[in-house]
Amino acid sequence: MKKDLLKKVGNMHQLADIMPITFGDGRANGMEGWLVKNGQLQFTVMQDKCLDIAELSYKGINFSFLSKAGMQGRNHYDTNGNEALRSIMGGMLFTCGFENICAPYKDYPMHGRIRTTPAEHSGVNTDWTDDGYELSINGQMREAELFGENMLLSRKITTVYPKKEIKICDKIENQSYKPQPMMLLYHFNFGYPFLDEGTQILLPSEKIIARDEIAEPHVKEYALMQKPIDNEPEYVFLHDLKSDENDNTFAVVINDKLGLGFCIKFSKKYLPYFMQWKSLASGDYVLGLEPANSSVYGRQYHEKHNDLHMLNPFESEEIEITLQVFEGEEINILRGMLK
Repeated sequence: MKKDLLKKVGNMHQLADIMPITFGDGRANGMEGWLVKNGQLQFTVMQDKCLDIAELSYKGINFSFLSKAGMQGRNHYDTNGNEALRSIMGGMLFTCGFENICAPYKDYPMHGRIRTTPAEHSGVNTDWTDDGYELSINGQMREAELFGENMLLSRKITTVYPKKEIKICDKIENQSYKPQPMMLLYHFNFGYPFLDEGTQILLPSEKIIARDEIAEPHVKEYALMQKPIDNEPEYVFLHDLKSDENDNTFAVVINDKLGLGFCIKFSKKYLPYFMQWKSLASGDYVLGLEPANSSVYGRQYHEKHNDLHMLNPFESEEIEITLQVFEGEEINILRGMLK
């Protein structure tokens, strides 16, 4: 591939590259990151916010959700209870953890602190491999406290031209000298125009439970997006997903009108919980797909049941998630995955 492609291309920036960017407006002013171009697939990675993925598009069509709060860096109120709602911008992915993943509880902030932790020792690399032209971003995020925890997340994000695929490889290590909670949730967020009336959600669900009485009447409608409704409350559904003999499972979103699909692949070995966030509210029109190692009911629930996910001193876990874009006839592959 390399020799053939370079006959037609003077510089690979023409087709695929990683470009450093600095935001210069509003609450995002000064936030640094990278714009990744892999042919028709384009996404941004935020250096200042956990190497999470802010925006993602394919052939110029946006897939990700951006909340009314808009693009922004870390703010002083990010870790103060429900004030987090003013700083949750959504994005294609934000990472929740480690002391908490859901609603505020005691001194543990909503969705945790790791999502706003800037990367250290970060960098990028491009190289040719047998698969194609590989682009990668890596860095470390540390969640630590004097006399408290010392958790290190090492992340590498890789995409290969000409594939329509992104791999997220995380290693989480407890570098303290006592056991520490390690709650983790990957919050993937889809928005318009990929998310629209008629967009389908395909999940290999063996069991589906509504989080509360508000969501209960809408369980049978979990797999289809309806049109926006003014002031409609959010629904959250808990799914028990089937997996193969190696604990691998998936979540799929399909927009037939656009001829596009998106697949999230992960392992239930490390992420046994799965939550679906569905908001039809006008202005807050979003679908969240959330593999996790803990329940949506949060730290309070696990403390009550004495099963809080913990890492022992210098113990680590490695987690890999693959994101793939499908188009045209390839979408039949996604539908076939449910058989």
